[in-house]
Order: sequence, then C-alpha cells, then structure tokens
Amino acid sequence: MAAEDGLRITYVGHATALIELGGARILTDPVLRSRLLLFIRRHAPDPDPGVTRDLDAVLISHLHPDHLDFSSLHRVDRGSLIVVPAGGRRLLARRGFGNVLELREGEETTVGDVIVRATPAEHEGRRWKLGRPVDALGYELVGGGRRVYFAGDTDLFDGMAELAGGLDVALLPIAGWGPHLHSGHLDPHRAAEAAAIMQPRIAVPIHWGTLLRVALARRRPGLLTDPPEQFRVQLAELAPQVEAKVLAPGESVVVS
Repeated sequence: MAAEDGLRITYVGHATALIELGGARILTDPVLRSRLLLFIRRHAPDPDPGVTRDLDAVLISHLHPDHLDFSSLHRVDRGSLIVVPAGGRRLLARRGFGNVLELREGEETTVGDVIVRATPAEHEGRRWKLGRPVDALGYELVGGGRRVYFAGDTDLFDGMAELAGGLDVALLPIAGWGPHLHSGHLDPHRAAEAAAIMQPRIAVPIHWGTLLRVALARRRPGLLTDPPEQFRVQLAELAPQVEAKVLAPGESVVVS
C-alpha cells in the first residue's frame, strides 16, 4: 500500500521508479523486461511483479525505447492513466492504450490527491531520430506534504533553480546503457551540479546499474557499479547538505 502520511520510493531500475505518495502509486518510465532492442540486456534482478499492481498513473518522460517500452506497459492495468509529453498519445493509441493524457511543459494534472506537473527537460525526446519532434519532460509530484522531482533524461537546463525550495527528493539520472553519455544527459558530476542547484533533502541516483550492451558487462563491469559512488563523491563536494540515497534496483526508501 502507498505511504499515506509520507513518501516511499522504490528504484526498480534504469529510469523506472515506483513513487508512493499521498495515497497514490505512480510508476515512471517502466522498462521491466530482460532484453531491450536485441543488444541491450538487463543486468539487475527481475522486477517484483507487485510494482505494476494497483497503479494510479504511469509517467512517461519521453519516447525513447528505454523509457517508453510497450512490452512493459502491457504489464500495467489498462485502466491506469498514462501521462506522456505532447505528441506522444498517437503512438500509444496505435498500440491500444486509451487512457492517455498529454502534457506540455508547465501543465499539470491530478492523480488522486497528488498534483503532477510537467517540467522542462534538456533532451531529444522523439521516438526515433527521424521521427516527429516531441519534447522530453520531467515531472514534479506534490502530495501528502511532500515534493518529488523525477528528471527522466535531461542535461542541466535553464530554470532548474525554479524547482528549488521545499524539494524533498530528486530522482536524478547519472549514467546510461553504454560507455558514453552524449549531450542531453546527466553524468555523476552534472547530476551533483543539478542537486546543488535544486537543493533537495535527498538525491536518489537513477538510470544506472540496470541496462547495458550485452558484451560490455563482461569487459567493463564498472559501468554497472561505479556511477553511484562517483555521484556520492561529487555530491559531497558540490552539495554536502544534500543526502545521497543510493538504492540498488529493487530497493526502497521511506521518507518521513
């Protein structure tokens, strides 16, 4: 059950997190299967099937296959609300998803007693490189006296400071599924910079330890394990007042 008087976050893996807030259960960017795009493999434990039960909403930050995975969405009850960036609803409708809400930056909706507000993201959000342009989003969730920011995929962006002030938890991406991060992403250092700007009480690193190209896990296992420790070191230097809470895939934290 959701934490009625607090906040519970379960890091499922990659950009997937279960946020239980204000009586609502909200899942972000669900990627739940063992292999993605043939050459990307899950190197974390299989998700607990319970993360998809009784969901009130699913938040999709952008349309890339490692954030919008139709196979994983089919594990979610069809009655659950799916929130997507503007321009993404048609893609889901073609695959039979009917309860889809588009949001643009600055727009909001309510999920039970939780306000979900779309925030900017500095990231190319279309499905494929030659597809229709679609902006990426982050999401701010407010409910039960708590505020949570889920970044999805982003780089540092103008206006990030507007999220500061009373932010309880920031879920910040710190790595990827390959050896290199291109523009539009946060690495451990830039994620620590983001935390220094937003000043959350707690920063939870995401987008690490889960997906990796098949051969890289054997040749460079540190790609799966090193990023959160690098983030912790950078955060201690740039924002020592922010607590780094590193959750392995499958682990949870309750914030009172």
